[in-house]
Amino acid sequence: MDPCRIFSGNASHGLAKAICEKLNVPLGDATVSRFEDGEVSVKFNENIRGGDVFIVQATAPPADNLMELLVMLDAAKRASARRVTAVLPYFGYARQDRKDQPRAPISAKLVANLIAVAGADRALTMDLHSAQIQGFFDIPFDHLYAAPVLIDYFIQKEISNPMVVAPDIGSVKMARAYAKRLGAELGLVDKRRPKPDAVEVMNIIGEVEGHNVVLFDDLVTTARTLCQAAEAVRRNGAKDVYAGVTHGVFAPGAMERLAKSCIRELVVTDTICHPPGSIGANVRELSVAGLLGEAVERIHEERSLSSLFV
Repeated sequence: MDPCRIFSGNASHGLAKAICEKLNVPLGDATVSRFEDGEVSVKFNENIRGGDVFIVQATAPPADNLMELLVMLDAAKRASARRVTAVLPYFGYARQDRKDQPRAPISAKLVANLIAVAGADRALTMDLHSAQIQGFFDIPFDHLYAAPVLIDYFIQKEISNPMVVAPDIGSVKMARAYAKRLGAELGLVDKRRPKPDAVEVMNIIGEVEGHNVVLFDDLVTTARTLCQAAEAVRRNGAKDVYAGVTHGVFAPGAMERLAKSCIRELVVTDTICHPPGSIGANVRELSVAGLLGEAVERIHEERSLSSLFV
């Protein structure tokens, strides 16, 4: 069997290189640059005709990252690749996954359509903001979870008297799975959003007093939810507060909030590239290259991914 061919856009070059090292294959040679007017320019510098091509690119802001992915998919398809898989460590534009108010878009469906139309034969991603987004794709779709990486880390920390707390109602299912694997109790922060990117904590459901709390969520953007949830559980008697989040989007001001918060340590993964020195002293980054690499290898060899869905 021919080896899988892995290429990367500029958003995920480091992660793609780590995946290749795990699989002992070279990172494909592709030039992803800009024309003088700023438009995306892509060229594959090696023959990929008949190849099984994987393009690794997170679609986190800026929008150029999404455009790079789409142009790379189109270029690979037009170069007669046998199969093109879009590997999306982070699937952006996922917040608007339903029409919850008049005259609003469903951007998650729009991006799913764009990826398929651009030439992707299948897609692979990790910890979607909403699981229903899988149904927006009309191509084979594999959804992985960063849980094995985060759980292994917190098990090794041997936190005494732990309690897993969901920072909002949307992360309860995720938190329940983490609590089960860690053998911990489960709690919930009841909050509401008076406006987008604004958070107001209402109640703590569960007895957190005397526990070391771990907050789990799929992404952190402004860090308001995490910081306010951490303050709320501390006010209710929690000891140390930790947090585990798959996608560290980190909008402007997020690092400052985290540095001033009572969160002892926030653990994120490398699904989104964080340049050296860009994350705070209380933020630790773990790699999901092994997990994604295993998935890429199984897709290439037409093997089941079921054991990875934990």
